[in-house]
Amino acid sequence: MKGMTHSLPGAAQPGDAARDERAQTKVPAGPTLLHSVATPGDMNAVRIDDLDAPELFSNRELSVISFNERVMALSLDPSVPLLERVRFLTISCSNLDEFFEVRKASYQELQVTNALSFDGRSTSEVLRDIARQAHALVDEQYRVVNDVILPALVAEGIRVRRRADWSEAEVAWATKFFDDEVEPVVTPVALDPAHPFPKILNKSLNFAVLLQGADAFGRDANIAVVQIPRTLPRLINIPPDISGGRHDFVMLSSVVHANVDQLFPGMTVTGCYQFRVTRNSELWVDEEEVEDMLKALEGELPDRRFAEAVRLEVAKECPEDVARFLLERFGLPEQDLYRVDGPVNLNRLGALYTKVDRPDLKYAPFVPRVPRFLQRGTDLFEAIRAGDIVMHQPFESFQPVVELVRRAAADPNVLAIKQTLYRTEENSQLVAALRDAARAGKQVTAVVELLARFDEQGNINLANELQDAGAQVVYGVFGYKTHAKMLMIVRRESDGLRRYVHLSTGNYHSGTARSYTDLGYLTSNPVFGEDVHKLFNRLTGLGEARRLGALLDSPFTLRQEILRLIDAEAENARAGRPARIVAKMNAVTELQTMRALYRASMAGVEIDLIVRGACCLRPGIPGVSDRIRVRSVLGRFLEHSRLYYFEAGGERKLYASSADWMGRNLFQRVETCFPIIDAKIKERVLEECVFIYLEDDVACWHLRADGTYVRQGHRDIHRELVDRITSVPDPTRVDETGYQEIG
Repeated sequence: MKGMTHSLPGAAQPGDAARDERAQTKVPAGPTLLHSVATPGDMNAVRIDDLDAPELFSNRELSVISFNERVMALSLDPSVPLLERVRFLTISCSNLDEFFEVRKASYQELQVTNALSFDGRSTSEVLRDIARQAHALVDEQYRVVNDVILPALVAEGIRVRRRADWSEAEVAWATKFFDDEVEPVVTPVALDPAHPFPKILNKSLNFAVLLQGADAFGRDANIAVVQIPRTLPRLINIPPDISGGRHDFVMLSSVVHANVDQLFPGMTVTGCYQFRVTRNSELWVDEEEVEDMLKALEGELPDRRFAEAVRLEVAKECPEDVARFLLERFGLPEQDLYRVDGPVNLNRLGALYTKVDRPDLKYAPFVPRVPRFLQRGTDLFEAIRAGDIVMHQPFESFQPVVELVRRAAADPNVLAIKQTLYRTEENSQLVAALRDAARAGKQVTAVVELLARFDEQGNINLANELQDAGAQVVYGVFGYKTHAKMLMIVRRESDGLRRYVHLSTGNYHSGTARSYTDLGYLTSNPVFGEDVHKLFNRLTGLGEARRLGALLDSPFTLRQEILRLIDAEAENARAGRPARIVAKMNAVTELQTMRALYRASMAGVEIDLIVRGACCLRPGIPGVSDRIRVRSVLGRFLEHSRLYYFEAGGERKLYASSADWMGRNLFQRVETCFPIIDAKIKERVLEECVFIYLEDDVACWHLRADGTYVRQGHRDIHRELVDRITSVPDPTRVDETGYQEIG
């Protein structure tokens, strides 16, 4: 593609002075250097023959928090549109919620063992350091909101009104809103022997209210809890004729706080303090006791709302005795108490993005392209038979995949459709097409992963929908999440049965296909078809795992082949041949893979890792990883594609996968990894998805040997890819008539 480099960058190190001078860029309103995710000693003292040394690795949990620090830092970047900055801030908050619900909760359960992680920390030390780093992140989130984001919004005529600033008209409006919308649906609970501390929903908004005086029954209770139903909006528009502004809002918490005395007539409210508890959201189902996975999961989901507490957030001004009282009720230590200078759930500010109609404060919209040969009215099966097709989301539309299933549903020559479903959206067009296919008499098989975290209820619903339509629904293999992204259509043609296959790095979800970078691959290659057929049979039936013809899969061949390919590069380097590895993924945390990369670096292999999230490997350690460079690219789109490149003595092997280099992906999930064989497609993928990310001036975060990240570069790679990919002909199959979105 014109303007894109065809060669990988050289071996210049991130610490090279000339390179740093070219690439360094400042983010005016916030820090570029983030917390360390390790506590290294003198790295020069690490024995290069000791790849078990804790100093070589960063802690996974702290690396995840560091990722959320990088996300939050985008809210300080003046080059990012203002409402997008609000969105990045709230994403960092919701990510941190999930971290507590899953990662911190897991460590909390491990406290009794106090085992050591591979970075040398005990469980108690990890929990201590999580608290230290998370407290700092939360404090910074609220500083950014109060000192940067809210003032910037005010400058644009967007105000989130605090109670202290309300006019008389706004006070009257808030009182009426409370009387009409809030008071009828809340139930205040005074705490006494007949009214014990209520069950508090996970991440719900609540108030601890201090009282004086006796009630109608002569009771002298001095504390009550008010729980706010989730049916009420948390961010409320103030009518323009009341506030005088088009984009004026108030938080529901402010409305409640201002009017809470109405819930306790005749008593005096001496204090009102919002609080929120975060709970363990992991689900556990006993394999030996379960006969029906769906029914067992349906029984577990309600308990998630009231599981063990892992964090307590309270208003900054909450008195010490009230905070201690709440900590005792939730069984939490002092380090799990988070005092916040604002609403206890900053995520709710994210509603501004949809409530404020200001396109100038958002990323410019674009239309994903679709080649003419994949548009409506063409023969999609003929197009795929003519040659493999790669689709790069979100720059290219996901709609051809939906259209393919629709046509298969209506095609009398199609006999069967098989698909994995890990995450999909409500009212999915693709699921509707599968239902239509089942009702039309096709053999439809759906492998639905019921345990896709936080999408469990949605997946239960779609499993029931597909079964009701006549599809055969299975839930994969117990103990192994089915994370593979596979679609296969079996069609009768003049020369016999032919399999059409779609493989992807991303989910069958049209929403994330517009905001995640992923790679989809359409092929009728019989080797791929046979492999996918075997994988589906392995998921639905019984039998030993035999090696596939072209694909790699977890938990069987993927990890061992990755290690073999890494070791082969090391051997090439030792023999004086060109040797390079480039891998792009969400996370690198698997111990043996990291050790193999260290060995390859020590042998002379040049290694570039593009890792969006957690990375426990530490680059730049003298004699161990000084040939390894790690960068994290964050921006408009969530980097989600997993790509592995190996120089392979000039053969240039390239793979796309659903798997990160994490223990869970390589051992505890069903994953697929497929080679990109066609030379022209391989070149395109390397250009668009790999090489361009490695250029010196691309805005990204570089991981340093001490576990800190520093921001460098200035090029907005996502904006550049939007411009390049959506405005030029398909580089693999040029069609002079151009492209347009499917209607």
